[in-house]
Amino acid sequence: MSSFVVNIVTPSGVVYDHEAKFLVANTTNGSLGVLPNHAPLIAPLKIDAIRIDLSDTEGNKSDWVAVNGGIIEIRDNVVSVLANSAETEESIDVTRAEMAKKRAEEKIALAKERKDESIDMDRAEVALHRAINRLNVANKRK
Repeated sequence: MSSFVVNIVTPSGVVYDHEAKFLVANTTNGSLGVLPNHAPLIAPLKIDAIRIDLSDTEGNKSDWVAVNGGIIEIRDNVVSVLANSAETEESIDVTRAEMAKKRAEEKIALAKERKDESIDMDRAEVALHRAINRLNVANKRK
């Protein structure tokens, strides 16, 4: 079976580097499935999970990576993800993600209750979305 390389890089460095047989990512234009020999493509990514089905294991093992925006480039059997930030399912600190979710929810509730325009609602909603994404990926660890 043929495969391709998946690299996920953030400003902090390489987060993920592995061979895969299939990948699913959510772009701003919809869901994208990648198989070996995919046509060249560049697309912006949503804050969401990337599922990577591995090529070197027996059975159906998948890795999950929480990606917080960025771009995906597919070229010559290499999928490169340049992300603002990204975490593998093993590296997510669940307690920290739960606290970030709680803070964002409280900020949103406070802004709505007080009709407080000094609270940046868009930023709080993005923080909430990122925290939920991280928690969803961490829950894939099972």
